[in-house]
Amino acid sequence: MEAALKLLRSAPATAIFGVTVIVTYVLVAIFAHWLAPYGETQIVGAEYLPWSDQYLLGTDNLGRDMLSRLIFGARNTVGIAFLTTCLAFLLGGLTGLLAATLRGWVDQLFSRAIDVLMAIPALIFALLILTVVGTSIPALVCVIAVLESTRVYRLARAVAMNIVVMDFVEVARLRGEGLAWIIRREILPNALPPLVAEFGLRFCFVFLFISALSFLGLGIQPPTADWGSMVRENATLITFGDITPLLPAAAIALLTVGVNFVVDWFLHKTSGLKT
Repeated sequence: MEAALKLLRSAPATAIFGVTVIVTYVLVAIFAHWLAPYGETQIVGAEYLPWSDQYLLGTDNLGRDMLSRLIFGARNTVGIAFLTTCLAFLLGGLTGLLAATLRGWVDQLFSRAIDVLMAIPALIFALLILTVVGTSIPALVCVIAVLESTRVYRLARAVAMNIVVMDFVEVARLRGEGLAWIIRREILPNALPPLVAEFGLRFCFVFLFISALSFLGLGIQPPTADWGSMVRENATLITFGDITPLLPAAAIALLTVGVNFVVDWFLHKTSGLKT
């Protein structure tokens, strides 16, 4: 903890801002039940009530408290995006490291399959698959994770390809170390910095992807609070000069900016090989 605080003290203002934003979002997501003044789906008044002391951000198209929906949306949108990104990295990172280490037909098989998936526009492919299999949260997570794993595979394979030709990896092979040991002890530690940075960027893309699908009606389904669907449901208010529908969009943009600040700082802090 002391080392982390010392590292933060030496960080630039942009990184501190990014860390503050991320920590705030995480705390809001964890303590949503205690922070929200009303329930996630509770109808508390008439539709489209203005901002007041009772309803700080007014009510939505069904009379639900917008502030409460915004708070619960942090838990749903950010939590699902984080889970999806983790699954994408598990799929793409593992296959990319295996392809770079084994090469041969394994590399060709994985790479050609990835080329086929990347040739199809991601949004169109997701809309098609989700229309067929349904829009449940497990289906949403799996479809987006598979699509995003293609980008992770490309990076993991490219980074690992530069590492597997190093002398210390060849020495490990000559010692008779197994495949799992070489990947875990020799390749992964040196590939970790760009992969961690990519995790932050990929989280932003997944976060925006889920919000876009929700805005189109094929993401997180009502009555679950989600920032993308909240923009769609209350877009009518923009016609009357009410900025309430823009608040979920601003929450999405703020988190994206914060994560990118932290990723930029991390990339500047991490370099070099670990032999």
